[in-house]
Amino acid sequence: MRNKQLGTNGPEIPPLVLGGNVYGWTLDEPGSFRQIDRALDAGLNCIDTSDVYSRWIPGHVGGESEVVIGKWLAKTGRRSEVFIATKLGIDMGAGKQGLSPRYISEAVDASLRRLQTDYIDLYQAHTDDPETPLEETLGAFQKLIEAGKVRYIGASNYTGARLAEALETSKKNSLPAYISLQPHYNMVERQTFETDQLPVVTKYSLGVIPYFSLAAGFLSGKYRHDKQATNARAAHVKKYQTERGWAIVDALVQIAAELNAEPSSVALAWLMSKPGVTAPIASATNDAQLDALVAAAELKLDEATMRRLDEVSGAGYV
Repeated sequence: MRNKQLGTNGPEIPPLVLGGNVYGWTLDEPGSFRQIDRALDAGLNCIDTSDVYSRWIPGHVGGESEVVIGKWLAKTGRRSEVFIATKLGIDMGAGKQGLSPRYISEAVDASLRRLQTDYIDLYQAHTDDPETPLEETLGAFQKLIEAGKVRYIGASNYTGARLAEALETSKKNSLPAYISLQPHYNMVERQTFETDQLPVVTKYSLGVIPYFSLAAGFLSGKYRHDKQATNARAAHVKKYQTERGWAIVDALVQIAAELNAEPSSVALAWLMSKPGVTAPIASATNDAQLDALVAAAELKLDEATMRRLDEVSGAGYV
């Protein structure tokens, strides 16, 4: 498995990032530990999480995913083998949200405690905070880097214009710059990234680690016309159950059969081959799904296959 550089000034990471959003949610602690062990053994040593995972579950307060990862780190002592990316900024309740210097200082320490580590490899602004001047946010990140609490910083869910503004602010004020963008991008969600964000990440040579790479499981092929979603992610995939969406799934299933691969592997291989993309983020809840992620990192699609997938997924953006 060949690593890829996360932006011009970033580190090397595997071609696929393991999504930690399921830890403490749809995957329990023992299952999470087992998955991380197997992922590392397969070469997938980059895990993406967030302080807000999984606050949306009744009884959860946020930080559940980070806690599971932290327990695994404490148990195994393999911190140096793992690249940990986490995020802050989305509402955690009790006024805990945004990207103000005060809150950044508070949030990073909370994440470090949950993760049971003294540094975060990639600390990302989970969403833009228009109420806080960019120079203040970036200045706060600079202090974290200088203190050794954070190695690199990234952005998630920024518009192209706002991302460019942040990068120019870093340049003008000699502040640390975002090295990566985490956008919503997959075969059924193409328009925003390809038209708004891609020109910016290309101009500034940023790394790109798309989330919802499998459209909440819709692109895995497990949902078909006669097998609708009824699980925890049903609300996320309902909007894709359209003529275009089913045509994309049908193409993935057919191509997967031709290649003796899983539809999810094909969908991820397509994304890995798209301009600007460094490493998609994808999660798994069982061994078979993890095996499909590992296989995706090794799967190469020829030009004809890429063209087929481009045409079916480009037939009317969502």
